[in-house]
Amino acid sequence: MKKILYLLMFLTTFTTMAFAQEESKGTAKIVFKETTYDFGQFPESSPKVSCVFYFTNEGDSPLVIHQAIGSCGCTVPQYPKEPIMPGKTGEIKVTYNGKGRYPGNFKKSIRIRTNGNPDIATLYIKGEMTAVSVKKENEMME
Repeated sequence: MKKILYLLMFLTTFTTMAFAQEESKGTAKIVFKETTYDFGQFPESSPKVSCVFYFTNEGDSPLVIHQAIGSCGCTVPQYPKEPIMPGKTGEIKVTYNGKGRYPGNFKKSIRIRTNGNPDIATLYIKGEMTAVSVKKENEMME
């Protein structure tokens, strides 16, 4: 019985020390100015559009972005490969290419995996790619 009690005390002490050390290391914290970008309407004849998401590392250790993945091949994110120091800003550029896609509304997501808090953040882009014929009809109505 004493062995079990000593074992439990040891495990509790070890776990507490491990968490205390982890907290003292500090944590990166990614905070985005905006998490959704609306392209509005754009024509099928110019199907490639881009936007930039700005973020700040509000933590107290360097922020590393491990991965940024679009929800489909038409959505391509570009992100900084070097660590973002505490208090510094960075940007993630996202390009949507609607070529070969059906015109209409879309909403895509970009998942960002980091070493910080949150460890996974999600960004969204949305808009409406208008068909060439729809654009001409709208011009005639004006």
